Formats: sequence, structure tokens, C-alpha cells
Amino acid sequence: MFENLSERLESAFKQLKGEGRINEINVATTVKEIRRALVDADVNYKIAKEFTDKVKEKATGEKVITSVSPGQLMVKIVKDELAELMGGKASEIDLSGKPTIILIAGLQGSGKTTFSGKLANFLKNKKSKKPLLVACDIYRPAAIDQLKVLGEQVKVEVYSEPDNKNAVSIALNAIAHAKQNGNNVVIIDTAGRLAIDEVMMREVADVKAAVNPHEILFVVDSMTGQDAVNTAKTFNERLDFTGVVLTKLDGDTRGGAALSIKYVVDKPIKFVSMGEKLDTLDVFYPERMAQRILGMGDITTLVERAQAQYDEVQAKKLEKKIRANKFDFEDFKEQLNQIKKMGNIKDLLAMIPGVGKAIKDIDISDDAFKGIEAMINSMTPYERSNPEIIDVPRRKRIAKGCGKEVNEVNAFMKQFEQMKQMMAQMNKFKGMGAGMPGMPMMGRK
Repeated sequence: MFENLSERLESAFKQLKGEGRINEINVATTVKEIRRALVDADVNYKIAKEFTDKVKEKATGEKVITSVSPGQLMVKIVKDELAELMGGKASEIDLSGKPTIILIAGLQGSGKTTFSGKLANFLKNKKSKKPLLVACDIYRPAAIDQLKVLGEQVKVEVYSEPDNKNAVSIALNAIAHAKQNGNNVVIIDTAGRLAIDEVMMREVADVKAAVNPHEILFVVDSMTGQDAVNTAKTFNERLDFTGVVLTKLDGDTRGGAALSIKYVVDKPIKFVSMGEKLDTLDVFYPERMAQRILGMGDITTLVERAQAQYDEVQAKKLEKKIRANKFDFEDFKEQLNQIKKMGNIKDLLAMIPGVGKAIKDIDISDDAFKGIEAMINSMTPYERSNPEIIDVPRRKRIAKGCGKEVNEVNAFMKQFEQMKQMMAQMNKFKGMGAGMPGMPMMGRK
């Protein structure tokens, strides 16, 4: 995401390369390029101008810190201002109600229903809540069925009244049902339209008035850029929503919506959603997003995703094996499974500083591990536990069993041995062994 913007900003910072001091002339040139980059990223000119004026004011005359180049100093100033533009700090969702009522609003096609399922999954697994999904989209064909499918996938109850065409009464009945059945969060999925119309706005406003929600989350497709921002403004004038959700962020190479929406509606971005998988929902952290836009990676989010899949007992067992240099193919396969649960592979790699730029033109599919898994599955249980016994005849059999060439099996075995040697060297650092040893070979098919 934000590939175009990241490249343009990097190009702008090169203007300062080799300069010994920031001055009005080189700042003016760089700031002009940054403003162009933002406008090309579909950020409103007024917002881009105000942003770059702040950057210029902070940068002009700044003395370069010892051993820090002007370019690095400018990157820091831009990063801080980008984070501020997007809200400054993360905004927590309000879960104080008994039950907490969350109203989901937005245009048709923005991803409201999918987000409702993701939010239910997030609140259940990350916040230990017992959510109830409510189907109040009474117009779109199969909307109720879609929500039911999502509910089944995340194991969350879905309340619906297929024959009732009154969204307000469905919402009120659902809240009564939640109170009787111990649901402490009620997520109301409302109807959308292909364009903003008065009937839709009135209905959503009526539901809001009837249920008095603790949160009203406006869901918007980030790829629609300035259209998303304009839509948010219209919805906010009618609903006075409490937060924004940006969906399809993984497909947004420009970034206009993420950078502009907080400025226009003065409401925080609370969540970002990427992909179709129901666990691909993240709390929005402006500073982390600013770092990613500037190619600095996002190690904090990567670690958090890893910890979400982290089994402490299993990890300690694994660490012991690594310290004893007993890490085998069964352990490796388990690590691959943990990594796959963390989300899109290319997105994960892009969180590592410097890697995002290096892999931007490389197609890394979520099936990147299939070849490795096929080779491991072609081994006998004894071979997996004792990699050192896999000689030439065994390698030929393994290759035949998984449909690979012997040289591919040899290359994999060599990489595995190199990885084990690297782990052995890392043993002196406490706690390092229980990381994600599969990472070095993620790109191999």
C-alpha cells in the first residue's frame, strides 16, 4: 500500500542528500516535491499546502544533529507531521456499555458487512467479549445470508428477522435479545446504497436515534480516495459518527483517504482492514502508518501479530530445542503455520524496515510456502525428526513424492542447515530462539 506516495517522498528527500545544513532554499525545493507527491496521492490541495507549510516552518533553520544528515532530519519532521495529520495517536473503541452498541454505516460496496464480521472476531478474540451480529441491511439481496456465513466462520451469533422490513424494530429487538442472552456487544450492520440518498440517510439516522449507540463507525473503501473523504463528510453531517474504518487498504497505492479523512471530518480512524481473511483487522496507529509510508517498516505491528499466534508453552518447548540444536522439520512446519495465520505474506515482509521497497515488484503469493510444505510432507515422521539422516536416496524419494526436482530438495536442505547454524549462533542471546525461523525462506516456492 501507498507505493506511489512512498516512492515520491523518497525522491523528494534525495534533494537534501549531501547537504550539510537545512536552509530555506533546499527546504523549499523539497517541500514543493512533497506537496506534489501528496496531491498526486489524491490528497486535497488545501490539506497538502497546510501540511507542507508546517513541515517548512519546522525544518527551516534547523541545525543538523551530529551524524544525522539533513535528509534524515527532514524524514523525521515529515513522519511526525504525517502521524499528526492522521490523528496523532490511536483511538480506542468504546466498550463501556452494557451492552455496548456499535452501529456500522457506509456506502454499498465499502465492505461494511465483512468489517462487521471482522470486528466481531476482533472483539471476541482480542477483547474477550461475547458479540451479537445484527442483520439490519434489509434491502441488499443475500445480505442476511452473508452475515450468517461470517457469523458461522467466527463463531458469533447472528440476529436476523428476514420477514421484517423495519430496520429500527430489528435493531431494538436484537438489543433485547442480547440482554437476555448475555451478549455484551451488539454490532448492527445497516443497509448501504450505490450512492448517497435521502431514504438511506434517514433510515440510518432513525436507527441511531432509536438505539443510542456508543459507537458509530463509518466504513469507507480507501481506494476511492477523495470520493471517500467527501462521502465521509456527508455521513458525518447527518450521523456525527465516532470513528472511521478504512477497508481495502492493501489495494490503496496512493493513500489519499488515509491522509485526508481525519483532517476533513475531525474524527479518528479507528480500524484499518486489509484482505478478505477475517483476522486481517488492525487498530489504526497513525505513527506506525507514517513509518510505513516513509519506508521505515512497522516492526511493532509485526511483533503484535506474531504474539497473537504465540503459544507460550509451545514456544518454550521450541526454544529448548533450538538451544540444544535439535530444531527439526516438524518444528519448522509448525512455524510456517504460525506465520500463515498472521496475514498476507507480502504485507508481513513489508513491515520489516527496508524490505518493503526491495520486494515491491516481486509477486509473493500466500501460497509461497506450499512447495516447502510439500517437501516436508513427503518425508517420513522419522526423517522430519532427524534431518541429518536424509541422504541422497532419501532426497530422491522425497523429490519424487512431492513433485519437485532433486536440486530443489537439495537447495531447501542447504537453507535449512544454514538456518540451524544461524540459530546456534543466536543461542547466546536469551529469548531469540523462539522467534519465527521460517522467515528467511518465505519467498521460496
